[in-house]
Amino acid sequence: MLLRGRFLPRRHVARGAAMAVGAAMAVVTGLAATPAVHASSSVTGALRWAPCDDPAPPGAECATLSVPVDRAHPDGPGLDLAVARRKATDPGARIGSMVFGPGGPGDSGVEMVVDRISRFSPEVRRRFDIVSFDPRGVGGSNPVTCSSDLLAQRPSPELKSQADFDATLAYNRRLRADCRARTGPVFDHLDTAQTVRDLDALRAALGERRLTFHGSSYGTLLGAQYAETYPRRVRAIVLESVMDHSVPTTRDFLRFGAAAAEDSFQEFVKWCDGTADCALHGRDVRDVWQGLLAQAGRGELEDPAKPGTALSSSDLVNKIAFRKFYKADYAGLAREIAGMDASRPMPASPTSTAPLPAATPVFCSDWHLPVRDYQEYASLVAMMHRTAPDLPHLLPLHMTAACLGAPATNPQHRLDAPGAPPILLANALHDPATGYPWAVSVARQLGRSGVLLTYEGQGHGSVTSGPCMEEAVDGYLIDLTVPPRGAGCPAVPS
Repeated sequence: MLLRGRFLPRRHVARGAAMAVGAAMAVVTGLAATPAVHASSSVTGALRWAPCDDPAPPGAECATLSVPVDRAHPDGPGLDLAVARRKATDPGARIGSMVFGPGGPGDSGVEMVVDRISRFSPEVRRRFDIVSFDPRGVGGSNPVTCSSDLLAQRPSPELKSQADFDATLAYNRRLRADCRARTGPVFDHLDTAQTVRDLDALRAALGERRLTFHGSSYGTLLGAQYAETYPRRVRAIVLESVMDHSVPTTRDFLRFGAAAAEDSFQEFVKWCDGTADCALHGRDVRDVWQGLLAQAGRGELEDPAKPGTALSSSDLVNKIAFRKFYKADYAGLAREIAGMDASRPMPASPTSTAPLPAATPVFCSDWHLPVRDYQEYASLVAMMHRTAPDLPHLLPLHMTAACLGAPATNPQHRLDAPGAPPILLANALHDPATGYPWAVSVARQLGRSGVLLTYEGQGHGSVTSGPCMEEAVDGYLIDLTVPPRGAGCPAVPS
């Protein structure tokens, strides 16, 4: 029920009697040969399940699903998608299969099911077979493969001239050609619209008349576009940490990303100011942080994970702070900042920016983020620094630079899913990667079908953030009970 705008947990008493959200990327590099493809006139049908290869834990089963590389040419080359499942722990109460859509792009759904099944609530595991897959271009599903040497040569996104801009465009062309040659035909068919068809093929192969789906982060694009493409084939869809694929311009995309990250930094500062256990309590957190950014900019800040190696300001922001924001690990971030601040500056050394994952072409296929020239690029960088003064060189800027010149086969558009049943969106109020305004926007685009459940806390991913969120999501997936509109759940202390 709803009280003061919050959804209060309830135990599944009646149901119990009969039954019961990034950045790890899949990166393949080196001198791999072009993968072999096979002729595929249609999906092969039933999945042949077998125990996953060692060292998979007991109970994890794996299979492959054959799909066309290009849905426009179903008789052309095909590829095998890697699929995994865990059977419902209470077969007598089993409802069916729930498919998980992994994030990233580049996360492995197979790895999630095999190694991280605790990601899902006990009640959902009891009632559903948990199934996921590696999307095309990822993990065991014909992964994007690129030269490791070429990936390591990626130009810094800190462009300083038109010559730098032109060099980035030229590098992107070389990298795309290399990845395409090593990856094979699937390279030109990586977008989410193609993966939507793969998801529907998986639904059919599982014997499900309608899809039950939980998509997290980048996986919310897949769930939303499935509802748009096949609204009558939806049983239930949870979109957790919601991406808004209607953002029309590069400037809007970068501004929203910067605002979400800066909001998390402000939450961190607020927490530290009010928490005696914070390693920086009583100090000016922003001043300490800015000092580290300045050291990193001079090549004098040692990487805590790689002694003797200088940490770039970009990696300080994205590898240190941003990753801690994902789990709202403010205590851990404060300790790490305090440790770096207490260390002696190292002799100035050259720094480099960590290479982006080989799965980046998946993102570039879904997002049209044009930038005309260096002058426009510089104005975008200045806008981001105004929006997020504490977090320069954020990952969305890296992705924009990496996609310069790339064709987007599934560009942004507003959702249109008439006839879809209620779809549950779950988002933290302070999410560093998929800001709360995105979830509000997507719920509005879904109209009567969109129901937003707000987690009034921090972090990326929220469906298991305390009993209130967990039971609200479980009730929707199991009973198709939708929380009241405007419902929220209180933050759970970390």
